[in-house]
Amino acid sequence: MARSGRGAGKPPAAITARGSSRSASRPGAPGRGSKVVMGLVALGLARHVLRSRRFQEGVAVTAIALGALRGIGQENRASTMARLSAWNKRQVEFLEHQAERQVQRVERQAERQARAVRGAGRMAQSGPVSMAAGDDAVAGDGRRA
Repeated sequence: MARSGRGAGKPPAAITARGSSRSASRPGAPGRGSKVVMGLVALGLARHVLRSRRFQEGVAVTAIALGALRGIGQENRASTMARLSAWNKRQVEFLEHQAERQVQRVERQAERQARAVRGAGRMAQSGPVSMAAGDDAVAGDGRRA
């Protein structure tokens, strides 16, 4: 806050004790003695709070609540792991079943292709097919195709 009036532009003079070059402490400023007093008051308050029955009951209730919450958390973790394990088992069974079906599908497809190849081989062995006008197709050995 700016000063006004006489000596407004000059820095404020320090308050010094008579015969001393150090600044005197200002009234109300915390000194070493007042800090000690505040520390003792805080220590006494802490002792009073720690000996208070209400505080001790609160600490006991908090400890019991934290223990219960810890147990709930462990149970929750265990049930989550059980659900995850069951899901994983179902997924593995599904994938195994899917793989078995794929194998069966490939085997059936291979069997159909083998039959088709055998049929084509028989057709090639039977000879060329000749067609006369108005006749049915007849294989080279006289059989009907």
